[in-house]
Amino acid sequence: MVAVAETTNPAGAIVAKWDEDPILTVEHLTMRFGGLVAIGDLSFNVGRGDITALIGPNGAGKTTVFNCVTGFYKPTEGRIVMRHGPGRQEETVEEVTRSGVRWKASGDGAVFLLERMPDYEISKRAKVARTFQNIRLFGGMTVLENLLVAQHNPLMIASGFSIGGIFGLPNYKRAAKDSIDKAVYWLEQVRLVDRADDPAADLPYGAQRRLEIARAMCTDPELLCLDEPAAGLNPRESAELNELLKFVRDKHGTSVLLIEHDMGVVMEISDHIVVLDYGVKIADGDAAMVKSDPKVVAAYLGVEDEEEIDIAVVKEDVQAVVQEAGDPVPAGGKPAKGTKTRAKKTPRSKS
Repeated sequence: MVAVAETTNPAGAIVAKWDEDPILTVEHLTMRFGGLVAIGDLSFNVGRGDITALIGPNGAGKTTVFNCVTGFYKPTEGRIVMRHGPGRQEETVEEVTRSGVRWKASGDGAVFLLERMPDYEISKRAKVARTFQNIRLFGGMTVLENLLVAQHNPLMIASGFSIGGIFGLPNYKRAAKDSIDKAVYWLEQVRLVDRADDPAADLPYGAQRRLEIARAMCTDPELLCLDEPAAGLNPRESAELNELLKFVRDKHGTSVLLIEHDMGVVMEISDHIVVLDYGVKIADGDAAMVKSDPKVVAAYLGVEDEEEIDIAVVKEDVQAVVQEAGDPVPAGGKPAKGTKTRAKKTPRSKS
């Protein structure tokens, strides 16, 4: 169970760590597609050095949020603030907002307004990297080459945009060696160094997932956005993923924002969880708070009104079914497939 990291401000109010020192702040984000409101007035923080999970039923708007943060979509309304350096840097944020520029460096670090920036600049300057629901490796390239591609920009700069590479100038040779060393380092972390010369398409599914994360980490991101990284993984592969993400957080200080449906993964590694339903935030807190929130239970069970859910009865039903089956309690207390609960209304369909 993850405990809430809290501090106390001078007024005596408890402030969560992710609110005191956020690397990313989403403020009043709205995304409309014609008459469809995919995201409605969404606000949350991602704590620096935290693993933050964005969860919710299918169609809740999670990937739309990712697409806004990484520049694939331009939000209809709202502000998305990325910070390099500690603290909220409020003065710099307001200055950048008023001035109309996209970003500004300061003595404390730098502030970026992502909704104003093109996607390539979000990756290059704001140092935001992401993976996708569907694996997007270069299947015809080797495993090693996939990680070198992630370092294409610094290599091109070091080569003077080809001259240094053609003549083998010292600056390019150093950069090429550094890029290979970094690629090998991340291959070791994801246990794929022995497959370095194999085509990426020949890797098993779980290994391809890990390779995608390694490729993203080769860009040295400040914020790593992962869209359903545990999708399709077996329990052993999910456990390996958990260890990898904790390594990324603890050893490299990289903040992680992930979308995930595997509640075992979410509850084990998340410092902070934000729950969406139909594009609206319904819960925001640590794992202990979120998994017992009636609104969250109602959203996942498909009940229209959370007051219709008796949490104690649901837990009793789950426990009874598990004991009858002789299996351990599912991660997060989520009912096993086919488990019936005593919700009083017919579940609504989820798209």
